Amino acid sequence: MAKFNKNIKYSTKNLCGHDAYAMNMKELLVTQVLTSMFCEEKFYGDNTETLLGVANEILDSDAKFVVNLVKYCRKEMHLRSVSHALTALIAYNVNSKEYIKEVVDCVTERPDDITEILAFYIDVFGKPIPNGLKKALGLAIGKFNAYSISKYNGGNKSVKFRDVLKIAHPVPKTKEQEELFNMIATDTLPIAERWETEVSKYGNKKEIWEKLIDDNKLGYMAMLRNLRNIINANPYNIDKVYEKLSNKEEILKSKQLPFRFLSAYLQIIGLENVTSKAFDTLETAISYSMENIPKLSGKTIIAIDTSGSMRYPISRSSTIECSDIACLLGAMVSKLSDENIAYTFNTELRKIILQKNNGIISSALDIPVSGGGTDISLPLIEMLDKQIYADRLILLSDNMMNYGYRKTCQHLAQKYREQVNPNLWVHAIDLQGYGTQQFIGKQTNIIAGWSEQVLEFIYMVEKGMASQVEYIENYNG
Repeated sequence: MAKFNKNIKYSTKNLCGHDAYAMNMKELLVTQVLTSMFCEEKFYGDNTETLLGVANEILDSDAKFVVNLVKYCRKEMHLRSVSHALTALIAYNVNSKEYIKEVVDCVTERPDDITEILAFYIDVFGKPIPNGLKKALGLAIGKFNAYSISKYNGGNKSVKFRDVLKIAHPVPKTKEQEELFNMIATDTLPIAERWETEVSKYGNKKEIWEKLIDDNKLGYMAMLRNLRNIINANPYNIDKVYEKLSNKEEILKSKQLPFRFLSAYLQIIGLENVTSKAFDTLETAISYSMENIPKLSGKTIIAIDTSGSMRYPISRSSTIECSDIACLLGAMVSKLSDENIAYTFNTELRKIILQKNNGIISSALDIPVSGGGTDISLPLIEMLDKQIYADRLILLSDNMMNYGYRKTCQHLAQKYREQVNPNLWVHAIDLQGYGTQQFIGKQTNIIAGWSEQVLEFIYMVEKGMASQVEYIENYNG
């Protein structure tokens, strides 16, 4: 009876008015933070204000949790904008000011992280700037050299490094820092020879790309995002690009989210000069990115949400949809599992074949995405009707149940455990962070994020770790 009462306590309605379970505050914040291109619309609206409100409320009672989440978000999930916003919020909230130095130090992996944090603070909270944030940003500038700062100092930005110096007044600790601060203050930083400058000045031409490649002026992300332009230019040294993009050390160091490889793949389909080597390179890269994720023993049911709400782009500047991420992660799960049965679901259930000997990206692109309503019950109904034995069900969805079965899907999971396998794990990977869930209780794992690292939590939770929230509570990155 106590367990039944617990479920009722958390009963709510989702954004579609369907039965669901509410998340507690920490679960809600984690799902919102790890599935957000910050200040971007989602199918059911922009959750920016809600996210900041929840974060601010948790800061009042458990500031350390939000601090750990920001560090985890930047270091492990490689999300920048939302980490900048939360860093500014930590600086603003009186309950978390003691942590601002360590947060800024963690989040500022690139020089422009500094200016983005300050710009967000000024835009949202105005002036004066807290002394703790001033000191932390001043120290952060000292981590970088003149060349790296000059790379991010141009453009029509509201806050530049000279503004940071005027506000923070950092004291140089070395002769090199003194020279650096003087160059920033007097606007005499050396002109960084960036690939953007070269292409803008001389044009998107074959000889320009050849020079950039030979001079090693293209970083990993620059190569990945410009692969279409490079292939179109057909430089003689394009093999150097493929070598770098498929280099294991470069891949791990670049910290690319999996959908970046998918995006590059989609952009080169149909190009006149493209060869199979380009596609093989991207398949190799994404395979290396998940090489250290533990394998999943036994039988896995993979269920991929292809409903209409999943067809929304993840940002206004991207052609990648949430369904693309679901399909890609589903194909990755297939590679990790000993045995699997895969389905897509919307208003109907469709069995699909994810061939283990195919590439991850090509497998993801073969998955049909048709839109329609969202009926998360369909995979479990199929498992019950056919008495399919499985060790785990992995759902990749926005959790916006709005069609078919009227109760929460937890009732079906309980029924399956009674009839087929009492030890079934339900792993629900939340891809949009709307704040409700369809499953609750024992053997249930709610995970959020677009990184391949979310797949690690499937293995970790089955081995005894309580949840992603608990991991973040104890995160020391």
